[in-house]
Amino acid sequence: MLKREDIAYYAYRYDGNWDAIAEAVSHEETPVPVSVKEPYITLLDDAYPACLKQLRYPPWILFYRGDASLLQKPMAAIVGSRTLTPYGAALTVRCAGILKERYVLVSGLAKGADALVHRTALSGGHTVGVIGSGFSRCYPPVNRGLYAAMARNHLIVSEYPYPVGVRKEHFPWRNRILAALGSKLIVTQAALHSGTMITVNEALQLGRDVYCFPWPYEDACGAGCDRLIEEGANVLYSEEQLRAI
Repeated sequence: MLKREDIAYYAYRYDGNWDAIAEAVSHEETPVPVSVKEPYITLLDDAYPACLKQLRYPPWILFYRGDASLLQKPMAAIVGSRTLTPYGAALTVRCAGILKERYVLVSGLAKGADALVHRTALSGGHTVGVIGSGFSRCYPPVNRGLYAAMARNHLIVSEYPYPVGVRKEHFPWRNRILAALGSKLIVTQAALHSGTMITVNEALQLGRDVYCFPWPYEDACGAGCDRLIEEGANVLYSEEQLRAI
């Protein structure tokens, strides 16, 4: 019979690879015990967030640092560009500052919008960061102080075990978790071909409401937001709307 410890062992053996873990579970592979570095929640646990079970590929395991009880509270995801313009930064701070009053704010602990969302929530709110590597790495390094603050009083989660390094293919894959944790998704800045669109697509597949801020005419930095609005995303143009989300 599959045990939560078996899933942790498989995750370490296969570097968190979802398909490889599924194969091990399917074939009842004999687990090889390892020293697990972080606390974790598995699909078998009552504490596993119900929203993640809506995914086609729900993570087998979430390693974490911080307060895992935040996963049981109402959450909203806020995402945007890694290279924020002053306008995009102002929107991100305003949005996070209002929504932190009612939601745990979820983002990806990257540069730019993600970091700004988390930093805004540190004061008077709560936040969850979803990362695409194990906890042996702090990526990007510029967020080292933010990692430490969130690990103490907020929450960082990853489906990858401690030794796994930074791999570019992990970041689009981790976005499904980010999208699933938030009951709604707010995009503050996105170009037409931004990686943010991957998170948006995941959210739409889950039936989440997507909200975007409109951007000035022909401003390529926010053209992705305008395109999403054109395609049916909810447009945000007042504080009253933000407070009603």
